[in-house]
Parts: sequence; structure tokens; C-alpha cells
Amino acid sequence: MKSKVIDGKAIAAKIKKEIAAEVAAMIDNDVKAPHLVAVIVGDDAASQTYVTSKENACRSVGITSSVYRLESAATEKELLEMVQFLNHDPDVDGFIVQLPLPDHIDTDKIIQAIDPKKDVDGFHPENAGRMMLGLPSYHAATPFGIMELLRRSKIEVTGKHVVVLGRSNIVGTPLSVMLSRKAAGADATVTLCHSRTANLKAITLQADILVAAIGKCGFVTADMVKPGAVVVDVGIHRVEDASKEKGYHLAGDVDYKQVFEKVAHITPVPGGVGPMTIVSLLQNTLAAAKHSIYQE
Repeated sequence: MKSKVIDGKAIAAKIKKEIAAEVAAMIDNDVKAPHLVAVIVGDDAASQTYVTSKENACRSVGITSSVYRLESAATEKELLEMVQFLNHDPDVDGFIVQLPLPDHIDTDKIIQAIDPKKDVDGFHPENAGRMMLGLPSYHAATPFGIMELLRRSKIEVTGKHVVVLGRSNIVGTPLSVMLSRKAAGADATVTLCHSRTANLKAITLQADILVAAIGKCGFVTADMVKPGAVVVDVGIHRVEDASKEKGYHLAGDVDYKQVFEKVAHITPVPGGVGPMTIVSLLQNTLAAAKHSIYQE
């Protein structure tokens, strides 16, 4: 019998083993290991944590990892120059510019400056457009990870009604497209909801699969979920908690304890979507090194 808890950490560990085997085979055949670079501007705590996790993940599978750090006061011009340097560095297979960026830097301008062939975050308009058309592309890491999570958990998606809460360009919008594509592990009917959606509860109660990516801690309560549904919680929030050594605990967009009793399957926070986001970035980097998306 399938566990009610969808263990993203265990699934990510299995994918890492697969990646490590491929990287080892490349090295055995005198092909250099894939090289992933992260650029981080400023000292945002969440960004620093994510980049450190990425470095550790790369190290565990044999992917070369480098980090370029700029001060918060770095100019847009300086960041664009770094992007161009990485675009033209033949040793770099893929790179990401960690978001969010300081307010004085135009995020869209930076993303559009990245070479689509090295855009392993999948945010460049060319990759977003190719994904929309069902062409080979780098997929944004979190939606990519959610698709893998559902597929490897053997959760049926075809013909199901999926409700996605949140329309960001990083998660909700690309995920809704990926789920609705005519493809294996997709073919769902998708409703994309957001802050202006009327009668939201009536819609979420129709969901066979409910994806919460709305950015509000504990937003999804038990009365919003159909019995027997599958719930994927993308949110991650620090909640003050004096009983914890760090002074906080992590929680998602879903009221986990309440909702757990009603659903067939649910992702925990932490240990659900988070590990899959990082491993999806590694998968994109491997694809970049193998030139399997953009043929040369």
C-alpha cells in the first residue's frame, strides 16, 4: 500500500543516484563533469541557504559547482557583465542567477540576458515558450520536481482535475501548462487560481490533486480539501517556535495536521517539494552538459 506521505527526500535521493551514475560514466569516458554556477547578489538568508544546499547536492553527484557572490550594492551593469561572462565561458554548462534580486536591479532584464542554452533555471522567455509549445526545453525546477514527484509516486494525473493555487511565473503558471500537456504523466484538466479568484473554496473542493503555491502559511485548511485528494504543498515558511533549538519550525501553505486526516496523499514541509527542486536543477545541468535540449 502506498504511503500517505509523499517522501520527496527519498525520491530525490534516488534521482541523485541516477545522476551520479551518469556523471561517473561521463568522467570514465574522458568527458568533463557538468559545471553549474550560481550567482548571488546580496545576503538574503533564504537565498544563501538555497545556494549552499545546491553546492552540497552538486558535490554529492559529482557535478562541479561554483558560486559568484556580489554585494547588495552591485549595479545592474555589473551583474549583466557577469552574466555575459558566464554565457561565453566554455567551461560552464549552466548557471542560475539567484532570486530575489535587490530592488534596483531589473530581474526581467537579467533573466533575458542569460543564454537560453545555459538557462538551467528555465526562466528565460525562450525556454518558457518552448515549454508552452511542448518543445524540448529546460523546465523551471520546482514544477519539474513536482511532475517527477507525482510520476515516481505513481499518482495518476491523466484525466484528473488539478487545482493550482498561485500563478507565479516560477511555479504556478508553468506547472499548470506542464500538467495540461498531452504527454505521459500529464493530460490533466487544470484550474489555475489566484488572489482574485471568486468562490475559491468551491473550486478547491473539486480538486483531485491540489497544489498549494500561494505563499501564505497554513492557507489551505481541511474544509477546502476533498476527501481522498492528493495535496502538494509548495510553500515554506519560518514560524516562530520557542520549543525549537533554532527558535522556529518550518511550515507550508497547507495546515498539515488538519488536512492529513482527509487526504489520500500529501507532501510534508520540509521534505516534500523542496528536495525535488534542487534535484531538478541537477537534472537540467546534466542535460545542458549532454546538449540534450539544445542540439549542437
